[in-house]
Amino acid sequence: MLSESLLQWVDLNQPSLYWAVASIAFNPIFWTIAARSEYNHKAITKLAGGNRLYGCYLLAISIFSLGIVRDFIYKTALEHQPVHPLLAYGEVKLLGALLVLVGNVLVLSSMYALGVTGTYLGDYFGILMDERVTGFPFNVTDNPMYNGSTMVFLGTALWYGSLTGVLLTIHVLIAYTLVLKFEEPFTAKIYAEREESSKTK
Repeated sequence: MLSESLLQWVDLNQPSLYWAVASIAFNPIFWTIAARSEYNHKAITKLAGGNRLYGCYLLAISIFSLGIVRDFIYKTALEHQPVHPLLAYGEVKLLGALLVLVGNVLVLSSMYALGVTGTYLGDYFGILMDERVTGFPFNVTDNPMYNGSTMVFLGTALWYGSLTGVLLTIHVLIAYTLVLKFEEPFTAKIYAEREESSKTK
Protein backbone atom coordinates (compact mmCIF):
# COMPACT_ATOMS: atom_id res chain seq x y z
CA MET A 1 0.00 0.00 0.00
CA LEU A 2 1.10 3.54 -0.75
CA SER A 3 1.68 5.60 2.37
CA GLU A 4 -0.55 8.62 3.01
CA SER A 5 2.31 11.06 2.34
CA LEU A 6 2.97 9.35 -0.97
CA LEU A 7 -0.67 9.25 -1.98
CA GLN A 8 -0.91 13.03 -2.11
CA TRP A 9 1.46 12.95 -5.10
CA VAL A 10 -0.36 10.10 -6.85
CA ASP A 11 -3.82 10.94 -8.11
CA LEU A 12 -5.65 7.61 -8.01
CA ASN A 13 -8.79 9.20 -9.44
CA GLN A 14 -7.26 9.55 -12.90
CA PRO A 15 -8.33 6.77 -15.30
CA SER A 16 -5.20 7.41 -17.39
CA LEU A 17 -3.11 6.05 -14.51
CA TYR A 18 -4.81 2.66 -14.71
CA TRP A 19 -4.58 2.63 -18.49
CA ALA A 20 -0.83 3.22 -18.13
CA VAL A 21 -0.45 0.39 -15.62
CA ALA A 22 -2.42 -1.94 -17.90
CA SER A 23 -0.58 -1.06 -21.11
CA ILE A 24 2.85 -1.40 -19.49
CA ALA A 25 1.92 -4.90 -18.32
CA PHE A 26 0.09 -5.89 -21.49
CA ASN A 27 2.82 -5.27 -24.07
CA PRO A 28 5.47 -7.74 -22.85
CA ILE A 29 2.76 -10.30 -22.07
CA PHE A 30 1.45 -9.92 -25.62
CA TRP A 31 4.78 -10.37 -27.37
CA THR A 32 5.79 -13.27 -25.13
CA ILE A 33 2.55 -15.17 -25.80
CA ALA A 34 2.61 -14.29 -29.51
CA ALA A 35 6.21 -15.45 -29.90
CA ARG A 36 5.60 -18.72 -28.05
CA SER A 37 2.50 -19.32 -30.17
CA GLU A 38 4.58 -18.79 -33.28
CA TYR A 39 7.33 -21.11 -32.11
CA ASN A 40 4.94 -23.89 -31.07
CA HIS A 41 2.18 -23.57 -33.68
CA LYS A 42 3.48 -21.20 -36.42
CA ALA A 43 0.37 -19.11 -35.71
CA ILE A 44 1.70 -15.81 -37.04
CA THR A 45 3.39 -17.41 -40.06
CA LYS A 46 0.02 -18.95 -40.98
CA LEU A 47 -1.59 -15.49 -40.75
CA ALA A 48 1.14 -14.24 -43.09
CA GLY A 49 0.32 -16.82 -45.73
CA GLY A 50 3.03 -19.25 -44.72
CA ASN A 51 5.90 -16.76 -45.08
CA ARG A 52 7.84 -16.65 -41.81
CA LEU A 53 9.67 -13.43 -42.72
CA TYR A 54 6.38 -11.65 -43.35
CA GLY A 55 5.12 -13.16 -40.12
CA CYS A 56 8.04 -11.64 -38.23
CA TYR A 57 7.37 -8.28 -39.87
CA LEU A 58 3.71 -8.57 -38.84
CA LEU A 59 4.74 -9.15 -35.23
CA ALA A 60 7.24 -6.29 -35.47
CA ILE A 61 4.54 -3.89 -36.66
CA SER A 62 2.24 -5.06 -33.86
CA ILE A 63 4.87 -4.63 -31.13
CA PHE A 64 6.02 -1.26 -32.49
CA SER A 65 2.44 0.04 -32.75
CA LEU A 66 1.53 -1.14 -29.26
CA GLY A 67 4.69 0.57 -27.98
CA ILE A 68 3.61 3.88 -29.49
CA VAL A 69 0.15 3.54 -27.93
CA ARG A 70 1.67 2.63 -24.54
CA ASP A 71 4.04 5.60 -24.65
CA PHE A 72 1.17 7.97 -25.49
CA ILE A 73 -0.90 6.58 -22.61
CA TYR A 74 2.09 6.91 -20.25
CA LYS A 75 2.70 10.53 -21.28
CA THR A 76 -1.01 11.32 -20.86
CA ALA A 77 -1.00 9.73 -17.41
CA LEU A 78 1.93 11.90 -16.31
CA GLU A 79 0.19 15.03 -17.58
CA HIS A 80 -2.76 14.19 -15.31
CA GLN A 81 -0.61 13.71 -12.21
CA PRO A 82 0.65 16.34 -9.73
CA VAL A 83 4.23 17.59 -9.87
CA HIS A 84 6.31 16.59 -6.84
CA PRO A 85 8.20 19.61 -5.44
CA LEU A 86 11.46 17.66 -5.10
CA LEU A 87 11.27 16.81 -8.80
CA ALA A 88 10.41 20.31 -9.96
CA TYR A 89 14.00 21.61 -10.13
CA GLY A 90 15.64 22.39 -13.43
CA GLU A 91 18.49 20.01 -12.64
CA VAL A 92 16.00 17.14 -12.34
CA LYS A 93 14.50 18.02 -15.71
CA LEU A 94 17.99 18.11 -17.21
CA LEU A 95 18.74 14.67 -15.78
CA GLY A 96 15.47 13.45 -17.24
CA ALA A 97 16.40 14.75 -20.69
CA LEU A 98 19.82 13.07 -20.43
CA LEU A 99 18.22 9.74 -19.48
CA VAL A 100 15.82 9.98 -22.43
CA LEU A 101 18.72 10.71 -24.78
CA VAL A 102 20.96 7.90 -23.52
CA GLY A 103 18.03 5.47 -23.35
CA ASN A 104 17.06 6.18 -26.94
CA VAL A 105 20.66 5.74 -28.08
CA LEU A 106 20.68 2.29 -26.46
CA VAL A 107 17.33 1.33 -27.99
CA LEU A 108 18.02 2.62 -31.50
CA SER A 109 21.58 1.31 -31.69
CA SER A 110 20.34 -2.06 -30.50
CA MET A 111 17.72 -2.11 -33.27
CA TYR A 112 20.35 -1.15 -35.81
CA ALA A 113 22.73 -3.89 -34.64
CA LEU A 114 20.07 -6.60 -34.61
CA GLY A 115 17.96 -5.59 -37.58
CA VAL A 116 14.21 -6.06 -37.74
CA THR A 117 14.19 -9.84 -37.30
CA GLY A 118 16.80 -9.77 -34.52
CA THR A 119 14.92 -7.06 -32.66
CA TYR A 120 11.43 -8.46 -33.03
CA LEU A 121 11.87 -12.09 -31.98
CA GLY A 122 12.80 -13.51 -35.37
CA ASP A 123 14.43 -16.49 -33.65
CA TYR A 124 10.95 -17.73 -32.69
CA PHE A 125 10.22 -17.83 -36.42
CA GLY A 126 13.38 -19.80 -37.12
CA ILE A 127 15.16 -16.69 -38.41
CA LEU A 128 18.37 -16.87 -36.40
CA MET A 129 21.36 -14.57 -36.18
CA ASP A 130 24.56 -15.97 -37.69
CA GLU A 131 26.46 -15.10 -34.54
CA ARG A 132 25.99 -13.29 -31.25
CA VAL A 133 26.15 -9.50 -31.49
CA THR A 134 28.88 -8.27 -29.15
CA GLY A 135 29.52 -4.73 -30.37
CA PHE A 136 27.86 -1.54 -29.14
CA PRO A 137 25.50 -1.34 -27.33
CA PHE A 138 25.78 -4.99 -26.27
CA ASN A 139 29.30 -4.38 -24.98
CA VAL A 140 27.77 -1.87 -22.55
CA THR A 141 24.75 -3.86 -21.34
CA ASP A 142 23.32 -7.31 -22.05
CA ASN A 143 19.80 -5.97 -22.63
CA PRO A 144 20.16 -2.50 -24.18
CA MET A 145 16.63 -2.51 -25.57
CA TYR A 146 14.98 -3.12 -22.21
CA ASN A 147 17.43 -1.05 -20.18
CA GLY A 148 17.27 1.82 -22.64
CA SER A 149 13.48 1.76 -22.66
CA THR A 150 13.41 1.81 -18.85
CA MET A 151 15.74 4.82 -18.87
CA VAL A 152 13.38 6.62 -21.26
CA PHE A 153 10.43 5.96 -18.95
CA LEU A 154 12.36 7.26 -15.95
CA GLY A 155 13.69 10.26 -17.85
CA THR A 156 10.18 11.17 -18.98
CA ALA A 157 8.94 10.90 -15.39
CA LEU A 158 11.69 13.25 -14.20
CA TRP A 159 11.00 15.67 -17.05
CA TYR A 160 7.38 15.91 -15.89
CA GLY A 161 8.41 16.02 -12.22
CA SER A 162 6.09 13.11 -11.62
CA LEU A 163 6.46 10.76 -8.68
CA THR A 164 3.74 8.67 -10.31
CA GLY A 165 6.00 8.34 -13.34
CA VAL A 166 8.84 7.09 -11.15
CA LEU A 167 6.50 4.47 -9.66
CA LEU A 168 5.32 3.48 -13.14
CA THR A 169 8.96 3.12 -14.18
CA ILE A 170 9.41 0.59 -11.37
CA HIS A 171 6.40 -1.21 -12.86
CA VAL A 172 8.17 -1.16 -16.26
CA LEU A 173 11.35 -2.57 -14.70
CA ILE A 174 9.44 -5.38 -13.01
CA ALA A 175 7.58 -6.22 -16.25
CA TYR A 176 10.82 -6.36 -18.26
CA THR A 177 12.61 -8.39 -15.58
CA LEU A 178 9.82 -10.96 -15.56
CA VAL A 179 9.65 -11.25 -19.34
CA LEU A 180 13.42 -11.72 -19.53
CA LYS A 181 13.11 -14.70 -17.19
CA PHE A 182 11.00 -16.36 -19.89
CA GLU A 183 12.70 -14.91 -22.96
CA GLU A 184 16.41 -15.42 -22.27
CA PRO A 185 16.40 -19.15 -21.47
CA PHE A 186 13.98 -19.86 -24.31
CA THR A 187 16.15 -17.99 -26.82
CA ALA A 188 19.20 -19.85 -25.53
CA LYS A 189 17.27 -23.11 -26.04
CA ILE A 190 16.49 -22.19 -29.66
CA TYR A 191 20.15 -21.52 -30.46
CA ALA A 192 21.27 -24.63 -28.59
CA GLU A 193 18.90 -26.68 -30.73
CA ARG A 194 20.44 -25.18 -33.85
CA GLU A 195 23.92 -26.05 -32.63
CA GLU A 196 22.84 -29.61 -31.88
CA SER A 197 21.18 -29.91 -35.27
CA SER A 198 24.29 -28.67 -37.09
CA LYS A 199 26.42 -31.27 -35.30
CA THR A 200 24.24 -34.13 -36.48
CA LYS A 201 24.39 -33.09 -40.12
